Amino acid sequence: MDAAFERGNGHIGTAVIGLAFHCSLEEASPRIVRAMRLPDMDQRGFAFTAAGVAARLNGALTPALYAALRAEGPGRRSIAENAIDDTLDYVPFRDLPLWLKWWKVESRIRDKLDGSGSRAFAPRLGASDQGEARGGTRSVVEAQAAT
Repeated sequence: MDAAFERGNGHIGTAVIGLAFHCSLEEASPRIVRAMRLPDMDQRGFAFTAAGVAARLNGALTPALYAALRAEGPGRRSIAENAIDDTLDYVPFRDLPLWLKWWKVESRIRDKLDGSGSRAFAPRLGASDQGEARGGTRSVVEAQAAT
């Protein structure tokens, strides 16, 4: 893998996903971080995917991977968005670095205020609407009550 970096192989980002699946986190981490700095945006995207895979499989990331994710920045337009989401989903909250804990809290609050991701803001169905919400079928009791 290191020789591929030296040669400038065009598929390094793809290869680090394989490393995330088949190597220990400590072995794969420096190579994933290095691939995150590639000039090719597609290969960089694969490197961030590898970071997400590492978080899913290990339930943790190395300090270098956390630093690389932070440098890219959280947010909806960041190349690191999916990797950060995987980290938030699979790494225990108590193990997250402080900046990522704040990001998780802030994004949850923003989701609640925007109404996205929350059933609390969904319209409630009345008794007569529930049959229609299930695909237009009504039970026999509902049909008799309507007549």
